[in-house]
Parts: sequence; structure tokens; C-alpha cells
Amino acid sequence: MRRLEQYWYRISALHLVLWPLSVAFAALVALRRLLYRLGIFRAERLPVPVVVVGNISVGGTGKTPLLIWLAQWLRERGLQPGIVSRGYGGSTATPHRAAADADPQLVGDEAVLLARRSGCPVWVGKRRADAARALLAAQPDCDVILSDDGLQHYALARDVEIAVIDGERGCGNGMLLPAGPLREPLHRLERVDAIVVNGAALFPTVPLPAAVPVFEMNLVGGTFFNLPNPGREQRPEDFARLRVHAVAGIGNPQRFFNQLRELGLSFTAHPFTDHHAYTATDLAFAGNDTVIMTEKDAVKCERLCNENHWALRVDATAAPALGELVLDRLQR
Repeated sequence: MRRLEQYWYRISALHLVLWPLSVAFAALVALRRLLYRLGIFRAERLPVPVVVVGNISVGGTGKTPLLIWLAQWLRERGLQPGIVSRGYGGSTATPHRAAADADPQLVGDEAVLLARRSGCPVWVGKRRADAARALLAAQPDCDVILSDDGLQHYALARDVEIAVIDGERGCGNGMLLPAGPLREPLHRLERVDAIVVNGAALFPTVPLPAAVPVFEMNLVGGTFFNLPNPGREQRPEDFARLRVHAVAGIGNPQRFFNQLRELGLSFTAHPFTDHHAYTATDLAFAGNDTVIMTEKDAVKCERLCNENHWALRVDATAAPALGELVLDRLQR
């Protein structure tokens, strides 16, 4: 898949070959959505409102940090959100609670990270509606469900939809899978409640709908924590005289590497596929070198780490107006 991704952000002859498959995929997407709109496929309605934070493209856009920001914003205003996730990278298919100390091989790396950073109950499952019902049974005080991803999971009825777009990569060549990175056509953005652009200004080739509010978010962070001893922290300048290797198994590893360079670090980059299952060999480099990784990678690498392994702690920042919009929709 990663080899194919390099073609999604440019136009090449390969798209002529893949274009018929993209047309077929688009037809299936449209048919599936129509069946839900006609009620032939039924969407389950929960007893509490549902907010979906997702994207229309494959690859990392920053939805998980934004979900953590939104969860904390709602908690500060007296709500009791719960989070559901598909649990990508995990083995469980039935609803399962993802605690802060849960096994990421069971519930997925993102779910564990969400449990640690959001302060909210997190449940995972193949069907998000089932996971949400299990969460509500375990946490009856929960008054709003936040869905990590799931913009295309129409089996779960939702009250608010937020689409996150990578401001650096935009929507690539604008084509659907497999010729491009899109899960749904660009006009799907016309039906969401808010669009959030992560990072740099969005590619001018992406036509954002004028009627949908657009917000900007950024990922900020300059503190690294030690994997064996999370209370031990360092700043970027502490790595200045060390040989550093940076690993990233996320949807867009280049964003992480760019962030490290902006912090002034010099390093050797090692990109991996999203949700990569790390082994000790992946983190074994010559000598006693320092290894830096993302928080999501750290969740899976704790059992493999030593005192030379560090992770960058990042937080999403977004305009309060985004939180106010969500709160307004929920109160309606």
C-alpha cells in the first residue's frame, strides 16, 4: 500500500490503469450510502448523541489528536464523553474496553493512546454501535459518544460529523481508491458539520464547500518522555550531541519527521506502515543510539524499549469556536 501511496499525490500514467477500478469503487460507495438513506440498510440510533471525527482519505490526518482535544474540551464544560473506535491493529472483534494499560495487540494502538490521553472511557469493536452500547452499559453517566474515525461507518447514526484533512497533502490527486487516496468523493464534505485542516494551508486544488465551517488545527509539542520512565523528560537540545534514529509507524510518517526537524533535531528517519507491529529488530541500531518515536508507536514499543527510547508528546490546538459549534449541535 505504501508503494502505491506515492502515486496518490501526483498524476501519472498509472492512474489511467487504475481509473476503471476507482469508478467501480465510487459506484459501490454511492450505492451503499443510498441504501442507508432509503432505510434498506439501517443505522442504529443510540440513546445519547454521537459525534464522528473522521476523514474521507486514507492515511493519517490528525483525527486522533483532535478527538483528544475535543474530549477534553467537552469534559471541561461538564459533559461526560465516551469514545468508541474500530480498534485497528488489534485482534478483538467483539466489544472490549480499552484501558490505559490494555494490550495494544488486542484493542489497537490508537485506542490505548486515547484511553491514556483523553481521560474518557474507551471501547473498541468491529461494530461501533455495539461498542458504544457496551460503553454506555458500563458507564451510565456517559452523555455523548465520540467516534474515532467512522465517517464511512453509516451503521452508526450520528448527530455531528467532523472531517479532518491533512493541510500538507490535501486530498492528493482527488481520485478514489485505488487510483487515489479518497474513500469517498470530495462532495461528501458538503454534508459534514465542520472541516478541520491540520497544519499548513490546504492545497488550493481542493475545493472546500463554502457552506461548511472550516477550522485550522495544529500539532504542537517539544517535550520528549522516556519510555521506561515516563516521568523523565527531555527537550530537543538534549539530543544535540547524540546519534538519533527516528521511527514512525503512522499514516503520514513524514509529518512526524518534519516536526522533529522544526525542533532542530538531526536524525536518521525510519518510516513504517501505519499500525506497524514492531519487533526488537526494528528498534535495533548500531551502537547505543537514541531512538525517538511517536506517542502511538510508544504504546506498542514499551515492552521492547530501554532507557535510550523516547517519544514526542504532542497536543492538538484548535479554535474554541470548533468546540462551541459541536456543543451547539449537541444542545439542539
